[in-house]
Amino acid sequence: MLLPVQAAYAAGSSANTPVQAGRPVAGAPLPPSTPRATLPGFHVPPAAPGTTSGGPVVMQPARMPFYVATRGTTTIYVLGTLHVGDPADYPAQQPFRKPILAALAASPILALELSPDDLLVSQDDVSKYGVCARDCLPRLLPEPLWHKLALRLRDNPAALEEIKKMRPWLASLLVETYDSLAAGLQTEYGTEAQLQNVYLHTRGKIVGLETLAEQMRAFTGLSLAQQREMLAQDLVQTPAENLADVQALHRLWRVGDADALAAWESAKSEKLARDKRISASIDNKIVYERNRRFVSRMVALAGPNKPVFVAIGALHLGGPKGVLALLRERGFVVEPG
Repeated sequence: MLLPVQAAYAAGSSANTPVQAGRPVAGAPLPPSTPRATLPGFHVPPAAPGTTSGGPVVMQPARMPFYVATRGTTTIYVLGTLHVGDPADYPAQQPFRKPILAALAASPILALELSPDDLLVSQDDVSKYGVCARDCLPRLLPEPLWHKLALRLRDNPAALEEIKKMRPWLASLLVETYDSLAAGLQTEYGTEAQLQNVYLHTRGKIVGLETLAEQMRAFTGLSLAQQREMLAQDLVQTPAENLADVQALHRLWRVGDADALAAWESAKSEKLARDKRISASIDNKIVYERNRRFVSRMVALAGPNKPVFVAIGALHLGGPKGVLALLRERGFVVEPG
């Protein structure tokens, strides 16, 4: 299941003071401070060393899933992103591979999931729709599921108090956020934030492929049964197993094969689903419906000899219902970049 980890970070760090933190669903430039430390009860893992006995490590940028879609003289560059990352993914001397940098420079438009303007106000909507005025999660969950969650957070009482005020869909995102942060991944090293740092130098236009209201409806429109299924899936495995999944996802993203990522995610979803019918309906709402919207809008943005650079979550790209397959259905030739 594809979920925006920043939503849970923001809510987890400011459930009682909603406007203190932004919620960059698709990633936005963040202060250089370490936001991981602000999450209740979270302890920052030690940083990986930057040198070896032979001297400084020469870092190479991650390959990342990057594709070029062409139809006649119309070109759409598609980059699969991670909303969190590691500093090593984006070496200061060259944060992206040369073909990606060249595509950025050639594109008058950079299209993200959300526009920068929507990112600035998004935390308000997360708090409005995902956070209750008083404790609500215990009564919205079956008692066994609530006890399982409380047991998972027993060593983090601050987080447990925060999550009591969240609706199940947002609680699910928070649990996933802790798994990502435990892997040492950071929101300020999400791909979109790094892309904007590079793209702003070209003075191009940055737009969103969906509005904030549309993205929020993907979550607020979930039934209670769907929300419970989301959270139940997050609690099937041990924290160590969830951590291993995050690390596997990060490795696959660095390799840059969208179909391999889609196959991995499909197998993971099959394994974790408590109710396969409900699980499939969640994927349709959060992933596949949005894929169709993304493709319609990126095609509308692109024109003859006016390429557009699209950066969206990597798990949106591959598979038979992914963005790349939908572009092929519209007559585009799609090749790895």
